[in-house]
Amino acid sequence: MAADTKPAPAFRKTAELQQGASTVDDVTRALPHALGPEKSLLSSILQDPQEYIGVAIEEKLTADHFYLPSHSTLFTFLIEMFEAGHEIELVSLVQRLLDRGLLDRVGGPSSLTDLYTYAPSPGHFRHHLKFVKDKFVLRAIIQNSNEAIAQAYDAPDEVEALLDSVEAKVLAIREGSETNKAPTIKQSVNEVIEKFQALLAGEKDAQGIKSGFEELDRMCNGMKAGDMFVVAARPSMGKTSFMMNIVEHVCITEGKPSMVFSCEMSAFQIVQRVIFSRAKFAMSQLSRGYTPTKGDLQRIQRAAVETAAAKLFIDDTPGITINELRAKARRKKRDEDIQFIAIDYLQLMKSRTKQAEGSREREIAEISAGIKGLAKELGIPILILAQLNRGPESRTGKSLGVPRMSDLRESGSIEQDADMVGLLYRTAYYAEDAEEKEAEAGKAELVLAKNRNGETGHIPLTFVAELMRFETGAPAREEG
Repeated sequence: MAADTKPAPAFRKTAELQQGASTVDDVTRALPHALGPEKSLLSSILQDPQEYIGVAIEEKLTADHFYLPSHSTLFTFLIEMFEAGHEIELVSLVQRLLDRGLLDRVGGPSSLTDLYTYAPSPGHFRHHLKFVKDKFVLRAIIQNSNEAIAQAYDAPDEVEALLDSVEAKVLAIREGSETNKAPTIKQSVNEVIEKFQALLAGEKDAQGIKSGFEELDRMCNGMKAGDMFVVAARPSMGKTSFMMNIVEHVCITEGKPSMVFSCEMSAFQIVQRVIFSRAKFAMSQLSRGYTPTKGDLQRIQRAAVETAAAKLFIDDTPGITINELRAKARRKKRDEDIQFIAIDYLQLMKSRTKQAEGSREREIAEISAGIKGLAKELGIPILILAQLNRGPESRTGKSLGVPRMSDLRESGSIEQDADMVGLLYRTAYYAEDAEEKEAEAGKAELVLAKNRNGETGHIPLTFVAELMRFETGAPAREEG
């Protein structure tokens, strides 16, 4: 009996899928689409461009979301006109399309007239926008699935790499990142020149976000958009206090909306720490029978009012996953335009991908890469705390307790992903006797061990333990 050379049904269907078609009983099906909602979106934009182009940009609607090429072309042209400051009305639109040779590609004048009158009420714009986006997501799923099927049939040697690629593409669909467009070289050059001119003019916003620690800000010129700043220390060094001092400065003093993810402390504890640290009042005094003075109460009241007025958002979900954190951060960026994120701390976070199972190093690497990716995506600096291993305790002499980047626990990827790495320590913690402990009291240092955009070095600090607060410079000593 001769061998059957006809492809098996499953393989034949896969071959058809590779060409962008889905088949059921050999009948080609169109990709998911919603032409009515697409027309409604364009109709609303034509009727009220100032209102609805703004909504479209805010909702990250792109030409790729439209199924019909004519709709995609028209949307692109409308965005160009809007960004150029041209008035959008039917007569001039037809003329501009004609001048550009695009009128036939959008269906001609009659199609534009039909579109203009298609949606009697633009009030359903967001509702119809969801239809269009959902269909786009379905098309993206089909496209990525077809690619995955084709690659799987090719029997790649690196199965784990293929699985990672497929998972990344599915995640990209959910996050909508596949619609992001890479900037052209011209756009990048213009941004560099604009930033340079702003720096020359001394504009405050041209620099990064200030931490409130003068020497640190001088060395790094502020925390830049897209930067991942890792502050690492051994337990009990005060890294949470250091982080919250920066959050307080950014959010309250600088007035920039900020978000804190705390895997260890509750929102109540964080707010309490911010208020009393800012008021410079030690809560421990109350347990010793101290009665606050009128000045104390006034400072506490002022700090409470300032904190209440600040746009500080706190998420105290314990063991939050990197995907949950990214989703929440994106929503806050969209809704509140947060400018800074602080995370306490990296080793308490989780990653539930299959690659991370059974490998803590791989899990930490995924979390670290996820945080760096989020900073770039949102265009804001992210400060994240991390634990060091026992390396500082194993050293002797003057090196006792002094941290190094190699002490970062569980993964070298943290060092690679970070734009800045600050290693925090207090010499009094390693004092061998009471006399030495008293002499070293309050001394702290941040070793800026990595700074991708500036110098590195040692930054002297003062730690006021009763206030849980770090201050710039070494402690002042009385002469006597």
